[in-house]
Order: sequence, then structure tokens, then C-alpha cells
Amino acid sequence: MAEWLTLQQIAAMGSAELPRSVRGLSAYARRQGWFEADGKTRQRKTAGRPVTEFHRDLLPKSAQLVVLHRSDRQQNSPSIVDWDAFERLSKAQKQACEDRANVLDMVETLVSSGLTITAAVQSAVATFGVSERAIHNWRKVVADRPRNQWLPMLAPKQRAARERSDIHPEAWAAIKSDFLRPDGAVLSVCIRRAEEAAEMRGWGDFPTHRTLRRRLEAEVPKAIQILARKGRDAARMLFPAQRRSVSSLHAMEAVNVDGHRCDVFVRWEDGRIERPHLIAIQDLYSRKIVAWRISESENKEIVRLTFGDLVTRYGIPEHVTLDNGRAFASKWITGGIRNRFRFKVRDEDPNGLLKSLGVAIHWAQPGHGQSKPIERAFRELAERIAKNPVCAGAYTGNAPDAKPENYGSAAVPIDVFRQLVDQEIAAHNAQTGRRTETAKGRSFDETFEASYADAIVRWPTDSQRSLWLLAAEKIRCRPGSGEIHFQGNRYWAQPLNAHAGRDAVIRFDPDALHSGIRVYDIDDRFICDADCVEDAGFYDIDASRKHARNVNQLVKLTRKARDLETAMQPERLGELYGSGKMPKEPDPVTPKIKRLAVAVNADFEPEPDNQEFEEAFSRGLRLVAGGRDE
Repeated sequence: MAEWLTLQQIAAMGSAELPRSVRGLSAYARRQGWFEADGKTRQRKTAGRPVTEFHRDLLPKSAQLVVLHRSDRQQNSPSIVDWDAFERLSKAQKQACEDRANVLDMVETLVSSGLTITAAVQSAVATFGVSERAIHNWRKVVADRPRNQWLPMLAPKQRAARERSDIHPEAWAAIKSDFLRPDGAVLSVCIRRAEEAAEMRGWGDFPTHRTLRRRLEAEVPKAIQILARKGRDAARMLFPAQRRSVSSLHAMEAVNVDGHRCDVFVRWEDGRIERPHLIAIQDLYSRKIVAWRISESENKEIVRLTFGDLVTRYGIPEHVTLDNGRAFASKWITGGIRNRFRFKVRDEDPNGLLKSLGVAIHWAQPGHGQSKPIERAFRELAERIAKNPVCAGAYTGNAPDAKPENYGSAAVPIDVFRQLVDQEIAAHNAQTGRRTETAKGRSFDETFEASYADAIVRWPTDSQRSLWLLAAEKIRCRPGSGEIHFQGNRYWAQPLNAHAGRDAVIRFDPDALHSGIRVYDIDDRFICDADCVEDAGFYDIDASRKHARNVNQLVKLTRKARDLETAMQPERLGELYGSGKMPKEPDPVTPKIKRLAVAVNADFEPEPDNQEFEEAFSRGLRLVAGGRDE
């Protein structure tokens, strides 16, 4: 095994852990401190010039093994058989190696049969048409080597690269910098721009455009060109997309949800003509669309109702992948989740629907459809729905510049469109021959049913059913009665007395606010159902009597509850606390300073408002106290 190696020899090994070029390896060696390693670096003169050699111990273990298998037997001048370099040769170059090996095979066979080297070489020249000098050179290259190592050693020598001085370094730097711009022109324009400035800058003559293009391709990797000219997103496409396996899942274990704006004009109930939104939920294991709704916009209410359809029909999933849109990141849906990207996350926010159901939330990476398989389903459904004959004249095209000739000539009634969507999603789920990882030729319906039959799926309780049918909003109960004011209505029930002045969470149906609300505390514990308290007319006697009856009934019920809590009457408390020994009377305390009282004639009765009496009485007090009468 060679003990000392140059950078050229190490680079020629082709180790996976080391750079393949001498320049890259030199930079790697400096970062690793090879040049400063004591006893591991030495200088040796070769052909009259110094060459730096490095000890094999500096190499990674895998690279040392490569040296072990590929190094020459001579320790001081190792000659490495580079099979990696041979594999990088073109087909014609590999064939040239085979031809040279066949020539040497014939020469060695003839020598073994008793011919002299000269005679054997001349015979090979006559047979293959090569020169004697070439055969002798090839024999020197493979001398003392086994036949199985000849091919890489007989590879044609690459022509030395032309010196880079054929173009001025500053000119070449200007061309590359001009080309590697986000708005850079094509290379030929960049070269011509540099040629126009060459005389002024003293850059001299330029090689041909083709030569400079080959140099650019050799020096600047394709990935760098794409990143510099087309941006980060285009460069990411150079790396293959991640393919995630769902074979370890089962039906309804994980779902993903997203919205799609349909390329169809529909006429809503009020006569407006707009494009509708499709909110859909897809099972990740089977790729079946398991719940969907049509809405005028992508909003939190329609998302909540779509999740309600899913849970009612198939149960509660364990995981859900959400888009980061406002409708999905709303606190009504994801409140209580700490890793929401939108809106402020506050400790006092009420728990959203998914948090309350115990569903783990995962956010799809923006701009990456691979993280949401439902995007593929939307592309298929867009063809099936928007271009259906029912939507003739209502199709808008999938881009501003792709409008059909009959654009805007019709609008599909919303009831007809909803029926069409239901029909096409059912057909999408039932189509056989699916080639997904789990379908394997079956339909999405069949794949889902086969797994769902053996799956363990959580089912919602009766109390959880209100989580998606009603919306959540934090609100403060009014002081005193604890009634709740919301959307111009008042709601109240007796248990709210205990929560007067405190925050609560209400869940309500936006379309039926007069049907009452459900009230929870801030930790999502159920408090009560509160009815809507309607305002009465100013002279509505019946309403007043009904209100009075309700108040009297509440007072009676409260009095009964009080009586249950107060088992002892006041008389009993008096007997309980009044019997026993009387406490000892404390000794009187004598004041440190005593003031003499003034004797007053008992027959004299001054008038309460007699000013003269008041002044005389004040002078008498001053005389007793030793003062002067001014």
C-alpha cells in the first residue's frame, strides 16, 4: 500500500468522500489542515520541481481502502488503476481500449509460442495496422500488470486543456458575470458585449464563441447556471421530487384537504354569476375523495361543515394535512395549535375544531403540490367537471389567455352544478385501473373499503357532534346575570350566573342564531345550552307576564336551592353559638391625660343656635386650660 501520495494521485483514486478535481481536493486539504499536519506532509522533487506529498493516514478510511486496492506495488511511485475514470469514457474510447488490449494479447501469445518480440510486434502491425512504436508504448504501460487491469491503463490520453490565457481573465470574468444574472442575455450576446469593450479595456483577442461556450459548460455546472438565471424554484427541480409511501397507513388514518376554484360560471340562488369553490377532503391511503362541498368562497364555515361531513360519514382521522390558506389556518379550525403560520397565536384563543377532535395537524409546504396528493385529483376533476357538456358556454378556461370562443355565453344553475360535482366525484372514486401504490389496478372506492373494513377509527361522541355543526367564538358573559350578547341577540340560561363577567366560548349555527347557542368555558368544558332571549314590545302585556313568571320561577328555584344549602335555621345557630360561658369582661383602661369637666348651671338651657352662648362657652374653656382671653 502506497504510504505517500500527491494530490493528483489522490484525486485520480475517485474516492466518494473526496473531491475528484485537484483544485477541489487542494481546498479540501487546506480546510482539513493537511498542510500543517506534523509528520504527515513532505516535499519531494520530481522532474526538478518540488511536489507536496501527504501521508495516507490523512485520508478517510474509505479512501485508504481505495488506495489499498488500487495502488501500485512500488511504494514511492504508485500507479493507480482508475476504473471510475474508465467508466466515464465514451463508447468509442472504451472500444479503443479493447482494440489495444487485443493487439497486446496477440503479441503476448506469439511471444509465448517462441517468437521474438520484434517478430511478434511486426505480425501485430500487419494484422491490426498500428505502428510498432505504439505497441511498444502500450507494453510499457501494462508491464507487470495482469490482463484484467489493462483496459483502464490503455485508455487514450486526454488532450491537455488549452491554456486559459487565450482570453483575458477580466474579460472572461465579465462574460460569466453578465451571463449568470437573473435577467442575463444569451451567451453569444454577453460575448459580443465583452468584445465591444475589449479594445477599450485592453483585453486582446477572443477565442471563438463555440470555444467559450464549451469552456463555460466545463467550468460552470448546469445547476449553478439554472440557479443564477432562473432562480431557486427552478434549481429545486434539478433534484427529484420526494415520493412518500402510504403503505404503512390505513383508510381514514390520514387525510389531506384543499380548495379549488372551478373554471365554470354558475348562477347562484340570488342571481349572481360567479365561479364556485370546491372544498374537498381526500383519504391519503386510498386517494378517495371522502367529503366535499361547494361554496361561493373558500371560508372557514364551509371548511368546518366539510369536516363535519367527513366525521359524520367515516369517523375522525388521526392526521390531516392542511393548506396554509386563511380558511384552513383560521382559529375556528386550528385554534390551539402552536405551529399555525397565519394569525396571532394567543393562549386565550379557543380550541378549534381539529384540536378539539384530537387530530394532528400538518401544514403543506407552499408551492409544493407533492405534499398534497389532492392536487392531482383536482387536475382530473377539473377536466371532468369544467369541460362537461352540462357546462357548455360556462367554461372560463384555466388561464386568462386560454378562454374558449364561447366564453361567458352561459352560466350553470348552482343546483345543477352541485349535482354534476356529486356525479363526477362518484365516478372519479369508482374508476378502476388506478395505478397508485395501494390501488394496484383497483378503484379508489375498492381500495378504501378493503382497508376501512379492518381499520380502527375513532368515532365522535354526541357532545363532539356540535363541534363542526356550530362555530366557536370567545365572548365575555355580562356582569350580573351572565347573559351573552352576540350578533344583536341575547342568550341566557341559569348556569351562566356562575360565569358572569368571565370569558366563555360559544358554539352556534350561523344560519340559525335564534335556535340558541351552546356555551363552553375557556378550557372547552360544556356549561349549558342558552336560549335566545327575544326583545318584547314596549306595551306587550303577555310578554311582560311571561317574563315575570320566569323571574318568579327562577327566584323560587333559587330559594329552594338555598334552603337545601342552609340546613340550620337562625334560631338553631343562636342556640349553637349562644350557649356556653360568657367571655370575661376586660379591665377598664385609664387614660394617661385627664381633662377637667366644667360645671354648668342646671337651670340654664341655652338655645341651640345662640351665638353669644357659644362664644362665652369657648372663653371659659380657654380660661380653664390656662390661656388668655384676647
